Amino acid sequence: MMQIYYDQMPSPIGPLFLVADDEGLREVRFELDRRPHAPLEGWVHSAQKLAQVRRQLEEYFSGTRLVFDLSLKPLGTEFQQSVWGALTTIPYAATTSYGEISQQIDRPKASRAVGAANGRNPIPIIIPCHRVIGSNGTLTGFAGGLAAKQWLLEHEVKCQGFVLI
Repeated sequence: MMQIYYDQMPSPIGPLFLVADDEGLREVRFELDRRPHAPLEGWVHSAQKLAQVRRQLEEYFSGTRLVFDLSLKPLGTEFQQSVWGALTTIPYAATTSYGEISQQIDRPKASRAVGAANGRNPIPIIIPCHRVIGSNGTLTGFAGGLAAKQWLLEHEVKCQGFVLI
């Protein structure tokens, strides 16, 4: 059985709970409503195993990293994996819609299923599900809350030298 490691880190959008195994990052969880995540039995706390993830997230939050370079191992169905793969192609500071992602993965009538897969993304921020918005330009759900989604989008635009209107 694969050993699972975890660590926690502060961020501008609240504490993050990081989960990985020896093959890559499995999860980034938001700790909402001051309810910290607890590791499952057998998980090992290891700041060392998650040091690269933490460093790259800190660089992202400081505005010095635009692209992540990490080994990722999100667990999900084949369809979810295809959606999450498409999310990784959304450029920094850009947005897209569920419908555009469904077109990209050659499932043009699956925008609702794309929305559900987007909502189950286990590695938010790094797999940038926050860059998916409603087709009318409105912010839609986000595991970290809409305020965090707004912050991430504004942060990326600001770091690109633009002003969000």
